[in-house]
Amino acid sequence: MSRIGVFVCWCGENIARTVDVDCVVQEVGKIAGVKCAVNYKYMCSDPGQTLIKTKIKEEKLDAIVVAACSPHMHQNTFRAAAAAAGLNPYLVKIANIREHCSWVHPNREEATTKAISIISLAVERVRHRRALNPIKVPILKRALVIGGGVAGIQAALDIADAGHEVVLVERNPSIGGKMAGLSETFPTLDCSQCILTPRMVEVAQHGRIKLHTWSEIIGVEGYVGNFTVKIRKKARYVDITKCTGCGECWTHCPSKRTPSEFDYGLGMRTAIYVPFPQAVPARPVIDPEACIRLKRGKGCGLCAQNCGTKAINYEDKEEIVTEQVGAIVVSTGFELFDISLRAQDNSCLSGYPEYGYGELPDVIDGLKFERLASASGPTGGEIVRPSDKKVPKDVVFVQCVGSRDPAHGMPYCSKICCMYTAKHSMLLKHKIHDAQAHVFYIDVRAAGKGYEEFYRRAVEQDGTNYYRGRVSRIVREGEKLVVSGVDTVTSEQITINADMVVLATAIRPSKGAQEVGQMLNIGVDGNGFFNESHPKLRPVETNTKGIFVCGACQAPKDIPETVAQASAAASKVLIMFAQGELTRDPEVASINERLCAACFTCVRACPYHAIEEAEIRGRDGKLIKRTARVNPGLCMGCGTCVAICPSKCAEIDGFSDEEIYSMLEVLK
Repeated sequence: MSRIGVFVCWCGENIARTVDVDCVVQEVGKIAGVKCAVNYKYMCSDPGQTLIKTKIKEEKLDAIVVAACSPHMHQNTFRAAAAAAGLNPYLVKIANIREHCSWVHPNREEATTKAISIISLAVERVRHRRALNPIKVPILKRALVIGGGVAGIQAALDIADAGHEVVLVERNPSIGGKMAGLSETFPTLDCSQCILTPRMVEVAQHGRIKLHTWSEIIGVEGYVGNFTVKIRKKARYVDITKCTGCGECWTHCPSKRTPSEFDYGLGMRTAIYVPFPQAVPARPVIDPEACIRLKRGKGCGLCAQNCGTKAINYEDKEEIVTEQVGAIVVSTGFELFDISLRAQDNSCLSGYPEYGYGELPDVIDGLKFERLASASGPTGGEIVRPSDKKVPKDVVFVQCVGSRDPAHGMPYCSKICCMYTAKHSMLLKHKIHDAQAHVFYIDVRAAGKGYEEFYRRAVEQDGTNYYRGRVSRIVREGEKLVVSGVDTVTSEQITINADMVVLATAIRPSKGAQEVGQMLNIGVDGNGFFNESHPKLRPVETNTKGIFVCGACQAPKDIPETVAQASAAASKVLIMFAQGELTRDPEVASINERLCAACFTCVRACPYHAIEEAEIRGRDGKLIKRTARVNPGLCMGCGTCVAICPSKCAEIDGFSDEEIYSMLEVLK
């Protein structure tokens, strides 16, 4: 007969307010095999854990059920307590009577009855559970960072400074990301590139960081501690080992009319180019779509003729390289919601045609304004109208274009728009002293150190006019943009004859981020941002072991939060690397090879590619049978193989048929 202990937690008032814990303890104590049933106000506290340890030893318990909150919160806590008392930690079952009971039932009697049922099921399940041993996995102490923005840079440097090799992959010709294109940063108004450039140079010069720019991830195999990553290095047409970055090639390039990606089309670049002066590596690439020589297969060649080091190679081809790593940090960044495209696609999003973005050249987004204000931008830091290069005197800033608007864009707040709009209004006033900034807003969100003071400074010192309301339309009349809106505070219709309009468009995940997520088997939320394992307790971890996220690919965030999260992801990697080997939960799938019919349906269905075809051979080497076999290092215990196996020979340890069927018997 089993000797099972049941420990019911009050969770303060979270459970006890709705569930009669004394009644629960009394009833579950009557279940066959339950040798003790107790309750405590905070079972996860030190006294609560001590109580569990004491009862395990005194009652000689061989399994326990902890009726508390979600297993995501404290399962490891209670497993550790059980192990300290000499009980196999996998003989601990969490009965979730908070999220699954007290929080969803207003009726105390009904909640109490349900709590008893939930605990009874858990008791029956743990009665049939067998002891398991953790899986040991070797670790390759080498990390991959995907994305070379400020998040990727910070994570890579933290890991490398701790003494481990890092492979940093960036799809653009240079690292730096969106931050490299900013003029100044809030709330200190310090130069973005002055902050970032030294870190970029540090990455390039770091002996333990291997940099792959102009490269993309095309495949990931393996499991935590042992990943194999395929990287496509696009043809650069420049040998960076020979190139000195002297600039003679792009100086003599005759093809000078390609819109600059870094300047968001506000400026032009040559066919061979460095994205921006502070680029790392400071080596050019050739755009094959713009290069006369590469398009025609002959002619031009001026860049090669003027290259003193003979670094130009028109025959260059893309290359596939393979890197072995033990952990992966994803920092793929963000892009702005392009409202000019929304009205043209087949989605339910209609865009904002009333704003004229993409049609009216003087209606721009926030990143374009940053390039106009930047000293390295197309105008050398002079803020001018894109249409005629005239200095604007009245500029309207429109917030929440796409953000907080489910009908047109995204339901979430993009978080940084309020502050960068305040910054833009300051930059306008500082560069054009007689200019006037007008801001249409829903409400101002200034939740950060020094942020409220920064916003007040924009209003009180720089005289920015704020109107609480939306803009209904923007039309061109002569040289002016007529902006029509409303001030809901005064209930007045507002009409402004503006010289330029800046839209604070919503932040979205970068293009290609979902494809990366699919390769890594990490999920995304309804808005396309990567899901973390737990929003409070595991904010940079994913549900795929060994893979971490940081920066705006997880959710919109400002630079300080991005950097902090990058360091957090790096610290998680370093915790892994500090161990000689990894210990994984043994609750993974297994195949009964004796019963396996070798249909390999499970091989094709497994989302983690954890099942492979195998052969069983006799001592004489002859084939006895073919079978499916699980790699426990890859398996995430999702149960797909169990559900799909026609022979019923797949099973997950800790979720056996015996356990499940016994629970169903209780429900009868």
